[in-house]
Amino acid sequence: MADRSLRGMRLGAQSMQSEEGVEFAARRKSIYRTEDGTTFEVVFASDAEIPEVWVSPRSGQEGRLVADDGSLVQTEDAEVKPARTHWDMLLERRTRPELEEILQERLEYLRARRGQEKRAKKTA
Repeated sequence: MADRSLRGMRLGAQSMQSEEGVEFAARRKSIYRTEDGTTFEVVFASDAEIPEVWVSPRSGQEGRLVADDGSLVQTEDAEVKPARTHWDMLLERRTRPELEEILQERLEYLRARRGQEKRAKKTA
């Protein structure tokens, strides 16, 4: 049995694939600057949309994109809609007096139910 041991490469240590004929995707380096002045580079594909803000992998601070001339890229302020809350959506479906009426009905129901539970506990 010992004379039939496996011979060859180390298992899992090296790939049998070569890099012949492999063409890497075109890349582009983008430079970002944090508020404290430190810069860092991020590599993107050349056809990718470059974000204006990126988080620094070392400090965790947000860095803004630096243009080719060394100035910061101006961010486009898009109109930001305020977030719709549950209350806003409720007001779209019902009027305030209707909501007040529903609230009173539910409170009366809960108070009546709570009173029944207290009576049940006292008798037990």
